Amino acid sequence: MKYTVLALFPEIVDAYFAASIMAKAVSRGIIEYRPVNIRDFAPDKHHSCDDAPYGGGAGMLMLPEPLGLALESAGVYPRPAVERPVPGRKVIYLSPSGRPFTQALARELAGETELVLICGRYEGIDQRVIDLYVDDEISVGDYVLSSGEVAALALIDATYRLLNEVITPESLEEESFAGNLLEYPQYTRPEIYATLKVPEVLLSGHHENIRRWRRKKQVEKTLAVRPDLIDRGVTLGLFDRETGRFIEELRWKDERDKGD
Repeated sequence: MKYTVLALFPEIVDAYFAASIMAKAVSRGIIEYRPVNIRDFAPDKHHSCDDAPYGGGAGMLMLPEPLGLALESAGVYPRPAVERPVPGRKVIYLSPSGRPFTQALARELAGETELVLICGRYEGIDQRVIDLYVDDEISVGDYVLSSGEVAALALIDATYRLLNEVITPESLEEESFAGNLLEYPQYTRPEIYATLKVPEVLLSGHHENIRRWRRKKQVEKTLAVRPDLIDRGVTLGLFDRETGRFIEELRWKDERDKGD
């Protein structure tokens, strides 16, 4: 996977690629990273990359010329509206007005060979850059960030960890959103911490009981925090019979408790 990141402050992203698991993935050749500083393509001596929007309004907008030249330096060129994107490459603009970023979308993007990420600033970028160059607009949440670099890092982190050989497959199988459920609670040493004890079932050594306890806790947590995931899973028939029983049992218990 290759990440090409266009930013006004690429040093924010540079630091991420030089640390922890990502640095190891880069050194092993699993990940390739190319930063592109948009300011390098500004025509004036001050490296100006913004101006006031036509029609008035607060704030400034990123200029199309430097951003377009930066994209072309990365091999991305303007296209007619009917032309298909380059196979294996996605040009993405991180924007609060884009489609929501989810784990399912992270898996989809992890299957690409290159992600070209445009990091916005100020009030965003000129619409003509989106029309000419961008394949997809993605929002990392229902909130507004001042830094498109931060949004890009969220997308990068969620996708690169899904690539082969970055993280062991077992670590991905039972984490949050796998199977449309959130992750179960985890415990490590010491056995007692601040008067709180590790659940007995986890000390029992009985693998089947541990597995069932963890699945029930997944359902319990998801019902409490993200009931929309449960509703979606039930509607689409994503849950096995055991999970369905836990859902019914816990919903019945919740209704009973509300009635008491």
